[in-house]
Amino acid sequence: MTQTRDDEAAVVLTGVVKTYGRAGRTVRAVDGIDVRIGRGETVALLGRNGAGKSTAISLLLGLDEPDEGAVRVLGRSPGRAVRAGLVGAMLQEGRPIPRVTVRELVSFVASAYPRPLPVAEALSLAGVTEYADRRVDKLSGGQTQRVRFAVALAGNPELIVLDEPTAALDVAGRRAFWESMRAYARRGNTVLFSTHYLEEADENADRIVVIDRGRIVADGGGEAIKDAAGHSRVSFDLAGRSTEGLDRLPGVVAVEVTGDRALLRTDDSDATVVALARLDLIRGLQVSRATLETAFLALTAPAETSPGGAAAPGDTARARTAPRTARETA
Repeated sequence: MTQTRDDEAAVVLTGVVKTYGRAGRTVRAVDGIDVRIGRGETVALLGRNGAGKSTAISLLLGLDEPDEGAVRVLGRSPGRAVRAGLVGAMLQEGRPIPRVTVRELVSFVASAYPRPLPVAEALSLAGVTEYADRRVDKLSGGQTQRVRFAVALAGNPELIVLDEPTAALDVAGRRAFWESMRAYARRGNTVLFSTHYLEEADENADRIVVIDRGRIVADGGGEAIKDAAGHSRVSFDLAGRSTEGLDRLPGVVAVEVTGDRALLRTDDSDATVVALARLDLIRGLQVSRATLETAFLALTAPAETSPGGAAAPGDTARARTAPRTARETA
């Protein structure tokens, strides 16, 4: 794999640490993160509440400074990149200015940047053209969310950062939003988004970065993460047979029985199915791959604690794969 130089990358975080609190009662929200995002990539940032996602986003937007390490955005400091109009952001908090139309709001924001996107183009990309002349404070929650996307696009950024962008949208609204986002990404732009909708990450990201307790615990394509951290599911009808010994079959890590049906979680589904066939236990057999949800839960499971109450080092499952840039996979 060809390494991406820092000046060619969209985002580079090197040894980044951010601590909050006072002496003796501190929390490392970000604990030594190293991550590199190539230009043109669409990357999903996943993690539980409090895992460090929002802190990492604040650092790369220049809203906060790291205690240790360095953050580079498009070859410069985050503050310089934002001031140059190279970065657009759509954060969870913040309300649009009331009593102005959508067009007026986007035009006002665009005027603050040196090389803004034409207003009509920003409205079209965000899918808000049809209500561009309506007042912002008269829009629905889903419409307002898309206006915030248009505002983030107004400066014609090369990198856009989206923090839970579809939280206020229904299913149809989420689908329309991601269509708009993909249109923006197809221009060669870089997208970094956080979400609690794991299917959105699986469907829309080139690469997924999982953060837990302030550290990167997985970094790679969705399929690689599922293969490395998840377990396949093998289910079948017991037909009155005993469940004794199922937990000792090759590959099996867990057994669940509901009524007359057994579900085996396995890290080697082929070996498990062969063993079941030898036992004549393949009635109603179904085999399904691990999902991103099961992989995510495995990666972010609560840590075991040492006798002193601290998390034991190395207690989290790791599923690292080599990050890929859009240029390398083109």
